[in-house]
Parts: sequence; C-alpha cells; structure tokens
Amino acid sequence: MQYNIEGGMFPILEVALANGESIITQNGGMVWMSPNLKMETKAGGIGKAFSKMFSGENAFQNIYTAQDGDGFITIASTYAGTILAFDITPSKGIIVQKTGFLASSMGVDLSIFLNKNLGAGFFGGEGFIMQKISGNGKAFIEIDGYCKEYTLQKGQQIIVDTGNVAAIEETCTMEIQRIKGAKNIFLGGEGLFNTVLTGPGKVYLQSHPLSTMAANMRPYMRTGS
Repeated sequence: MQYNIEGGMFPILEVALANGESIITQNGGMVWMSPNLKMETKAGGIGKAFSKMFSGENAFQNIYTAQDGDGFITIASTYAGTILAFDITPSKGIIVQKTGFLASSMGVDLSIFLNKNLGAGFFGGEGFIMQKISGNGKAFIEIDGYCKEYTLQKGQQIIVDTGNVAAIEETCTMEIQRIKGAKNIFLGGEGLFNTVLTGPGKVYLQSHPLSTMAANMRPYMRTGS
C-alpha cells in the first residue's frame, strides 16, 4: 500500500491501491477517489458493532477495493490537526483516543479498550474508553492540532492535561492523578485531574483537543430565540 500525507494543518491521506487491494475507512471519511473503486459497508458482526459504538466510533465502516486496474482514494481528517501512520504487528498495537481511527489496511482490527482505572472514565475524559488498534498492517489515525511525540523509558512518567492524550503504545500505562491543593483546583483553571502516562513506550500528545476547543467556543455562540 502506497500512501502520501499532505495538506499541512488540514491534512489529507491519499492512498494508491493496486488492482484487488482494499482499504478500510471510517464512515464518511472519503473525499474523492478514482471511479474504479468499489465501496462496501460492513459492521463486522454484532459484538464489534457494539464495541465501536461504545468507544465513540461509528458502528459501520467502509471498505474500498480497486477493481479492473489500480486506483486511489483520498481521505480527509475531520478536524484541523495531524494524520499519523503506524505499522501494526501482532506484538505491537496502539491505543488511541475515541474517534481517532481514520483508515487501515485489511489486516488491522479495531476494538474497544477499557482502562482498568475506572476513575479515568469519570474524570479523565478520553482515559476510560479508548480504541485499540491491533492485527497486522498499516493504520492511520487523526490527531487534534499539533502532535508531540515522547519516548518514555521504563518507569518514566509524564503528566498530561485531560483530553490531550491522543495515543500510546500498548506497553505504556495510564492513570488518573488528582490535582493537589484547593487553590490549585478552584483557581488554577486546570480542572480536578490530570492523566499520568508511564513508560516504556511512545506516547502521542495533541495540542488542541476538539472537546476543549468546543467548550472554549461555547460562550461565544448565540442560540436562536
């Protein structure tokens, strides 16, 4: 599978497909393609459909297959930010934020990931219900805003504000830590909790989570009478 990511802060993913080759995309991700691509919509079974809905992903995904020759498809991110490509293997999967999946080759599987720390579900934003990308092949995820990567050594930690965790390797762990001090909680503007990521492995942080941007814009939006 040949691909190219371009577009700057409004990225697109263009994938070249050989005759008979297929790609899985999120529902509604395609923006343009060659006319010889056949689309098929699948849910992947009742269990997987429920898993996808519970994790914030659409229950259905589209499969595009090149027929009668080579073809191409272009997929756009849903928000200004970054598109990243990952090589997924049976021993190397990745955990991503809800709705982070963009596209993948056919050998890649998308499922729900539940953080063992239940507090993350109530206080950690994206920390409780996330998506697990596993299998064997190429996967593409979308990240809100700029992406900063860190490689954490075993036991090394980084503290991240809620919602800024875009993806982590499976070898990393994630916990919720309460901010100490009443003054810091009520006057610091950072909320009640932070997310603590512990290595070993890579972590991918996003600068402008869509949920935070929407919350900041809400006071300036007028509602109809």
